[in-house]
Formats: sequence, C-alpha cells, structure tokens
Amino acid sequence: MFDFDKVVDRSQSDSNKWRKYAGKDVLPLWVADMDFPSPPAIIDALRERLEHGVFGYPEATPELVMTLVNAMVREYNWQISPEWLVPLPGLVVGLNVACRATGGAHDPVLTATPVYPPFMSAPVLSQRPLVRVPLLEADRADGTHWAWDIDRLVSSLGPGQNTLMLCHPHNPVGRVWRTEELQQLAAVAERHDLTVVSDEIHCDLILDKELKHVPFAALSPAMAQRTITLMAPSKTWNVPGLGASFAIIANPELRKRFTDVMRGIVPHTNLFGYVACEAAYRDGGPWRAELLDVLRRNRDLVMSELDGFEGVRVTRPEATYLAWIDCRATGIDNPFQFFEAAGVGLSDGVDFGLRGFVRLNFGCPLSTLQEALKRMRKALSER
Repeated sequence: MFDFDKVVDRSQSDSNKWRKYAGKDVLPLWVADMDFPSPPAIIDALRERLEHGVFGYPEATPELVMTLVNAMVREYNWQISPEWLVPLPGLVVGLNVACRATGGAHDPVLTATPVYPPFMSAPVLSQRPLVRVPLLEADRADGTHWAWDIDRLVSSLGPGQNTLMLCHPHNPVGRVWRTEELQQLAAVAERHDLTVVSDEIHCDLILDKELKHVPFAALSPAMAQRTITLMAPSKTWNVPGLGASFAIIANPELRKRFTDVMRGIVPHTNLFGYVACEAAYRDGGPWRAELLDVLRRNRDLVMSELDGFEGVRVTRPEATYLAWIDCRATGIDNPFQFFEAAGVGLSDGVDFGLRGFVRLNFGCPLSTLQEALKRMRKALSER
C-alpha cells in the first residue's frame, strides 16, 4: 500500500540530518530520523487542520487523550487513566524535566551505557551526579548480547534519592528487555526506593515478531507508582519535527512534581504535533505494519553485508532502526571519521559512551542503504 523505497530528496530541505553534509558526497545515516514520508493518514489530518486557518494556543483534546488511552490497551494491555498523561513538546524535554523532578543536587542518576546521549547530559544539566553502569557484553553464536549488570547497578547506588534512567527498548544496542530482566530491575527499584524514568520512544518498533514490548510501569501497580514513562509518535511515524510527546505518570505526587518543574519553562506542545499524534495512534497501524517489514529487510541487509566483514561486528537489532557496529577489531582508530571519509555519515560511538563503535540508521530507502553499505565495504576492504 505504501512506497518505502521512493527516494525523497532532502538535501536542499531544512533537514539537519542532510544539511550536515550539504555540498558533500556523504550519505547521512546518523540522527534517528527516517527518510520515509510520514503516513498519509497523518498528512491528511495535518492538511485538514491547516485549512481551518486559525492556529491559537492548543491543548490535548478529549479525543486525543482517549486515543492514547486506547492505544496503551490495544498494544500493551496496559490500562492507564486519562489524568496520568502529561503532554510534552519533546521526549528529551521529558528526560530533563524528570531529572529535576525526581531528586536534588546530590541525588545520583544511574543509567546503562552505551546509551542515547541525553541520558548522560540530562543529569549533568540538572546538576545531579551521573553514574554510568556499563552493560555486560558477550559474544554469542547469534550475535553480541548486551545485558544489565544488576550487581554493579546495586553497588553503584549512592546516598539520597536515586533515579534510574531506563532506555526501553535500548538505543543504541537495540535490545528489547525481556520481562524477567525488567522484573530484576523492578526488584532493585523496590528494594532501594528508586524512581524509574523509562524512555519507551521506540516501543512501537519491535522487529522480532516473537518479542513484545512490556511497559516498565505495567509490571505492577507498585512499579507504576514509582515510574515516569516517556513515549512519542515521532520515531515510529517519522514526525520528530512536529514536537509532540507525552509522559505517563500514575503517582499523583510524582506527577505534580513533574508538572511543577515544567511551569514557566517548558512551552506548549505544538498544535500540529497534537494533530499528528492523534492520527498516528488512531490511524497509523497499517503504515506501521508495512514499515516494520521494510525495517526487518533493511536490518537483515546490514547484518549480511557488515557483520563479520573485515573484523566488523554488528549487534542484531531486536527493535529500532539503528544498528550498533563494533569496529574495535579492525584497528581503525576513529571509525566515525573513517566511514565519513568514505562517504557515509554515521553516529560516533563516543557520543554514546563507547569508543570504537558507530551507529547506523537503516530507516531509509533500499537504494540509499545499498549504496552506503557498498561504500563501507569498499573502504574496509581497501584500507
């Protein structure tokens, strides 16, 4: 029904992904922004709202709220209450607000690295100590496996009110945390009175059909009371430029602290972001289903072309459209610069807390991905 292999020229647009390499022969596969047009259902809803012609201060409509409530039940069998929802103009905003709402200047924030860079910057910007807990890494026959180091997590806890920032599914390693892994984290949170901030922005992009996303707050009523869940339509339906996301906070005291921090600082959610959000969760299912098939195909191509080639190892993504690529065995000092010089712009693993890696965004038309992989293989074989 949808054409995911049509190449849309973004090189002369306002895309920061493409403008980074304006005038250069570099294919940008870095920032988590897909090169696919958004679903027709979203475009039609935006067009209808545009034709209304009046763009005053917006608020979340009852229809949008119920759409989100129904989506949580439909997708995750998670019953939330409308009052738990807090609109936000972006998920990174939510990470920063959560750091300020869950502890004071001397209270630690823990997260597992490598991880999406704002997980490391938000605590620092909030003047809270950042504690990095490296994920355990093990080679298996079916690829590199990353897991939480529960013992190290517990030993890293500091005095005061600790906050655990969970990337779920995990960016950049692409893990879908299993229920038993989440329950281990929940046991630590309960035993040590942690507040959990769970970034679940990629939860609708599960690639392995046998896996299912379990919201951390849905593990139990007790976990819901100590969790701030952050979600958005932006990654799944490719609308990050419209600035719409939301927090789900069951605990009324925690929700009040969160909204108090927002006052006077966090702007209103964008009017068109609200429109896109409702259309995505209400009508975006068929487009998303086809997208997942395309992403599975692209992921498998990345794995077949790069994993094991000239010393490169690729962690097989279980979710997201991001491939975490280990270049340490190649002897390449700076793989980010190496591939950029070969005409492929990737994300530098250093930004995620781990040198020797790069992250590749395979959310693009097949021809773009094929050309990028061709350039990468050529550069690796000729070095």
